[in-house]
Amino acid sequence: MTRVVDVLPPATEAQIDAIRIAPRTATAHRALLADLDCMNAVQVGGQGPSTPLPADPRIIAWNVERCLFPKETAAQVAAHGADIALLSEVDCGMARTQQRHTTADMADALGMHYAFGVEFLELGLGSPTELEFCEDNHNARGWHGNAILSRTPFKRVEMLRLDDHGHWFCPDFGADPGQPRVGGRMALMAVVDTETGSLCVVSTHLESNAGPEHRKEQFDRLLDAIDRFALDMPVIIGGDLNTGNHVPPDYSWQSETLFAGAEARGYSWSGTPEGMSTRPSLITRHPERRMKLDWFATRGLQTTESVLIASDATGQALSDHDAVLCRVTREAV
Repeated sequence: MTRVVDVLPPATEAQIDAIRIAPRTATAHRALLADLDCMNAVQVGGQGPSTPLPADPRIIAWNVERCLFPKETAAQVAAHGADIALLSEVDCGMARTQQRHTTADMADALGMHYAFGVEFLELGLGSPTELEFCEDNHNARGWHGNAILSRTPFKRVEMLRLDDHGHWFCPDFGADPGQPRVGGRMALMAVVDTETGSLCVVSTHLESNAGPEHRKEQFDRLLDAIDRFALDMPVIIGGDLNTGNHVPPDYSWQSETLFAGAEARGYSWSGTPEGMSTRPSLITRHPERRMKLDWFATRGLQTTESVLIASDATGQALSDHDAVLCRVTREAV
């Protein structure tokens, strides 16, 4: 069970100091992670309707790349009539996003409920391009994570850590010294009511700093957790699965093994729109980087609509990822 809170407790100065001096090992990382309350709870908040979602809800999955523009990003969600938004790379208390709780800001603008979980506790301010957006020389919270926005309250919420060994902490795993951080990829699972019964919605973000087999292990772990959490109810998973080689010029995703693994367990990828889902942005300035990273996997659902939404549709680059949207209905029994 995941502890659900109204306010996540920040890391203390003593905890930050312990992180800075800790040996860069998987064992040390697990101990640090277990000691941080903010990494082991989900914040739930926002205000919105209490009525069930329609029988055919619209669901958006979007890596919002720190969420530099919460109100404009929320406006895109609203413009496409989303009932659920599955978000990744949302900041809270980071200098590069003006210390805002970007999930709460989006929920407030949309009149929606939200759940937010911390993927990484960031000790630095970000990449060189992100430093251009910093007005402060410190992070108030240093949180970077995943979120779910919903037009109906959550019946249950749970967070699943997909790894705890410190991919971004230990040099043995190729950690980036320019991004000192504690944490790991994770998923948020929630149950919401629709007019035709309960629905499990999942926001996740898989590892980029690894290969296909590691991502398949993460996805298999997620599917196992969903089996326990959602029993036999219909499920939709949406997010940035980081599929494909991240070294140019070959950005192909076809070698990923998680697709067939999920299909063997009764999941369908038909809700994912055609086309690449990344683009240059204010932070990621690589015009040649075109990848297909963002997907929907569904179980017990039929897709009636599938759309790729350009993140620069209004003339302003909101993210280096386009949003994916699908509309689903429960499969006939």
